[in-house]
Amino acid sequence: MTSDIEVQKLPLYDHILFILITFIYWFSLYIYVPVFVSYLDYLGGTYTFVGFIVGSYGIMQILLRLPVGVVSDRLQIRKPFLIAGLVTGVISCLGFALTESIEFALVSRFISGITASMWVAFTVLYASYFKQEDTTRAMGNVQFITVASQLISMGLSGYLVTQWGWKSPFWIGGFVGIFGIVLALRIKESKQKKSESKKIRMSELNEVLREPTVLKAAILSALAHAVLFITMFGFTPDYALKIGASKESLIFLVGSFMIPHAIAPIITGRYLAGHFQKWKILVVGFFGTFAFSVIIPFINNLGFLYLTQAFNGFAQGMTIPLLMGMAIQTIPNRKRATAMGLFQAVYAIGIFLGPFISGLFSEEGTFLPVFLTAGAAGIIGMLLSLKWRYQHSPLSKKKIESM
Repeated sequence: MTSDIEVQKLPLYDHILFILITFIYWFSLYIYVPVFVSYLDYLGGTYTFVGFIVGSYGIMQILLRLPVGVVSDRLQIRKPFLIAGLVTGVISCLGFALTESIEFALVSRFISGITASMWVAFTVLYASYFKQEDTTRAMGNVQFITVASQLISMGLSGYLVTQWGWKSPFWIGGFVGIFGIVLALRIKESKQKKSESKKIRMSELNEVLREPTVLKAAILSALAHAVLFITMFGFTPDYALKIGASKESLIFLVGSFMIPHAIAPIITGRYLAGHFQKWKILVVGFFGTFAFSVIIPFINNLGFLYLTQAFNGFAQGMTIPLLMGMAIQTIPNRKRATAMGLFQAVYAIGIFLGPFISGLFSEEGTFLPVFLTAGAAGIIGMLLSLKWRYQHSPLSKKKIESM
């Protein structure tokens, strides 16, 4: 069966332009992440308030991602939301750079959550450049660029602060974001055939919100992101410092995790997804996130920690883009922003609750409960993947394979 979406073939230039803009988008969001908690401490924030500021990034995504998707589908436009994401990213960075107040830091962090909410439009726009059956490959490409940008920006953060002070990452993130806005003005939206370009009705939106595959992918992605924000974007660097790492050497930990994390989506999207059933890949990926998360508090050697977290990065990188692709693969293009908005709003719950719940345990002065929480999220994801794999009816499989 042929796809019901007619994809306009765009030149290589448009793909490269989108990739560059995506790189800039995440660069401006993550260039200050490794030093952010230390910066808030420098401003005089209490532990509780600092935790709320960090978590506010996820709160805004929970609130905004679904509405962004619904409005994008109702208007059948993606580009303005993409530009809005870059603009708010610049405002957030410059807000940090131009003020030195813990209250304004909260405002700027909320604005960065608005920036991250626009990721809905990025993913749907890029997916429209590909045939429907190639959605997983498209999401693998996007995830690779995302992680590569995060790796480079996070790697620069500590060096910039050492050389030019606390404000330097914010200034650079802001100016790079302005360059991204200029580039985004030239981005193209893929043209659709007439039957796919009409505006979506509210009754159709309700159908999307009840789509079982979207909801299952969203729940699993919430668990995957909970693990990610508990481990590498949360407590793993702190644990590395506890067992002897220096602040300068954290780049080795970041690299050991993030490089496999960037490679895994490409391998999954281009090779594994074509040879293995997706539910089986998810089972393996979630088992890896479980195993290589719970082992962390039992490691006292930095080299062994780097090795295990390379496997952890690869395992987590297998699941996230695959779930992104599953969330929209069977959804018509004009409804995809709603599906992706729902998907991303649900997984933002994991971004907020994962670190928050683990943070409650970390106040007890031990890392063991923290990483056991991450492992629990991984094992729940594995068990749900097994359950839904066996519940997946032959009729549903035939429908998906024929798309």
